[in-house]
Amino acid sequence: MKEYFNISDMSKEEFRRLQLKVLDTLLYFDAFCKEHHLRYYLAGGTLIGALRGGGFIPWDEDIDVHMPRPDYEKLPKLWEKYADTEHYSFCRTTDKKNFHHHASSIVDNYTTFIEKRNVKEDIPQGIPMDILPFDGCPKSKIATQIQMLWAFVFAVYNVQRLPENQGGFLMRKGTALALKLVKSPSKRYKIWRTAEKHMKKYDFETAPYVKELVAPLHSMFIKYPREKFTEEKYVEFEGHRFPVQHYYKDYLEKVYGNYMELPPEEKRQPKTRLSYANLDKCYKEYKGKYYCAK
Repeated sequence: MKEYFNISDMSKEEFRRLQLKVLDTLLYFDAFCKEHHLRYYLAGGTLIGALRGGGFIPWDEDIDVHMPRPDYEKLPKLWEKYADTEHYSFCRTTDKKNFHHHASSIVDNYTTFIEKRNVKEDIPQGIPMDILPFDGCPKSKIATQIQMLWAFVFAVYNVQRLPENQGGFLMRKGTALALKLVKSPSKRYKIWRTAEKHMKKYDFETAPYVKELVAPLHSMFIKYPREKFTEEKYVEFEGHRFPVQHYYKDYLEKVYGNYMELPPEEKRQPKTRLSYANLDKCYKEYKGKYYCAK
């Protein structure tokens, strides 16, 4: 049994074990989605890794997938009813629990992976796999801008923390001011629930365009024709075939630029700000010690 307080402390072999743990989560998720007819697609660094080398980016420790909004909203109820919830928890911020992350995730309960942003929270603290929705988007530029404003409001009051890996000085200052103006958790909840309602009001199945609204800032400005979006293609990832959306190359080019080119060596680092990890022990054993400590 090995314990880690920083991902950089892991050997190559242990880092690979971490990757394979989250791959197991993806495989379970894939089978679950097939059984319950839910659409999803590889996204972000996971998709880049699949196209570059058929697997994980060597320094990437997580997995990201997209889901169309209708499937994204069906998932939690189906998961609670049919999934192996002893092993895997569906996690999404509510009025009672805050994950400081405006997407959803599937967490491996048999592991411990406590991020610094969550050390005070009584939530599942295992290795996560992230799920991000794709929303319908209107044709009108003004309506699109209003939708994005609601998405910004949602992100600030749902996540309730300063941006870690994106945004500059103005974004951090603006977020800090917004959180300072509304300190009550119940009021913050009402604000982000209202914002979420407005930002997702365009039906994914009939809207002329679709886009990421629960995403890094630069991704929110890009929209894609809905036509053909859900026509699946498949790519190989770690010896398995997984679905990708029809415009997956267009998506990567617009969000990441030349995604096949390796970044500078100094940027080839995991982004997770880890507080504590144990790949062999359930996170519940560390409550009061490494999270929710007095």
